[in-house]
Amino acid sequence: MTVTKPVFDRLGFWLWVGSFLVVLGLALWSPDARSVVHIYRHGSEAFLNGQPLYHVEVAMGYLYAPAFAALYVPLLKLGPYLGNILWHMLGFSVLTLAAMRQVRRLGGEEQTWLLSFGLFLALPVALAALRNGQATILLAGACWLLTLSALEGRRAESFFWATLAIIAKPTAIIMLLLAGALRPRLIPVLALAVLVVLAIPYGFASTDYVNAQYHDFFRMLTSMTVDPTGPFVPADFTAPFTRFGMPIPESVATIVRVVAGLLTLWLVLQFDRRLDPDISGLAIFLAAAFYMCVFNPRVEQNTYAMVAVPAGLAIALLWREKGAGAMRWFLATLLFVTGLTSVEPRLHDLFHLWFRPISISIIACLLIGWFWTQGRQKIPAAGAVAHG
Repeated sequence: MTVTKPVFDRLGFWLWVGSFLVVLGLALWSPDARSVVHIYRHGSEAFLNGQPLYHVEVAMGYLYAPAFAALYVPLLKLGPYLGNILWHMLGFSVLTLAAMRQVRRLGGEEQTWLLSFGLFLALPVALAALRNGQATILLAGACWLLTLSALEGRRAESFFWATLAIIAKPTAIIMLLLAGALRPRLIPVLALAVLVVLAIPYGFASTDYVNAQYHDFFRMLTSMTVDPTGPFVPADFTAPFTRFGMPIPESVATIVRVVAGLLTLWLVLQFDRRLDPDISGLAIFLAAAFYMCVFNPRVEQNTYAMVAVPAGLAIALLWREKGAGAMRWFLATLLFVTGLTSVEPRLHDLFHLWFRPISISIIACLLIGWFWTQGRQKIPAAGAVAHG
């Protein structure tokens, strides 16, 4: 760290902020170029006009809860320029706040370096999602803050971040289930957040219309999880097998997802019990984000931005520890290079869809294994104190 600290003490953070300012400039220059925000606008327009939100047969286009369409209306009214800018700023601010809060929770020396180096490593993977204005950025920040608030037993904060996460994307329910398993006393709060999100659209549209949208919404969610046909090509763990001519049957893929979900639940419970409170939040969210990306049947290549920042901070934390020199260099290089595989069209075509689930799986599994060793070191130390 003596070599990297003078360089990354603040450089990484300012690169993170500077890159986002460039993103804002591009969004002002051309709001609809390389952007998914127009889907959010169309969803809100359809909601205001009482038109169907979902195309259940193809499960493409607007894929968010009706509450998202209702709450995006103010940004729609601000127009494609100001509304677009505010939407980008919302996601970026929430994710950056989550990273800063996590670093403060980690404590220790050189917190500025830890944040800066972690954001630097995560930037290439996260930049495309930031540029596109994807709700994944907001989802990542809200789920991360929900994890930290839940572990600290903060009911009001947990309610707020759970509500925001579900509005951002329905897949947030996975993080709510994990939070409820970690802190059963928060289950009523998390359930209330779900009910509030379900109730929001009724305040802005007729009951019959909202009921019809929910009917299509839940039909769409079901078809998305079991029907692999259609124009969408997933970038989950099945993508490498499909790319190399060995597609996995959907029944087998479903079994793998269920088993991975149970293992993730067991793992986060173990992290909560074994790890020090200052690092347990990072380990738990990293494991959850890994599952929500690699085992999500609707994951896209840019969805891996969700795991990029927690992985970057975990690598920076590993870097701060003594030893593991080869592993930390390998993980830092692999995470940074993973985000560069789309900078050139031929590289993009070569690595598209199949590479990120492999590289992110390697990174996440090695980091989870390192966190596990930290838990094993804590238990003997605690036993020694007790017997002393």
